[in-house]
Amino acid sequence: MPRIVIQNLENLTINSELTDRKVIELIHENGTDWMHACGKKGRCTTCKMIVLEGMENLSDPTEREIVYRNQNRLKSNERLACQATIQSGELIIRVAEINKFPHIVYTE
Repeated sequence: MPRIVIQNLENLTINSELTDRKVIELIHENGTDWMHACGKKGRCTTCKMIVLEGMENLSDPTEREIVYRNQNRLKSNERLACQATIQSGELIIRVAEINKFPHIVYTE
């Protein structure tokens, strides 16, 4: 069973019975705001998530993510929530500083 923990949102935990779902879909279905300026199409990096643990539980990087890595717009520990699907297991992430919403209170 996939589990997403968003560390800097008070360790918000999202459990799902479904596998192979995009991370951003599970976050939004939980009622949590997560930035996505391009409409979840992989055309920007505003849905970037910092992966602290569980990278092995995600799908392989997409072509778009590889392009952004080559442009130094994504670090090796970052993925696009609109491109990465969670297969199973636990994923511990953080909202990137640059992508935080002003109306949400984030924790350290």
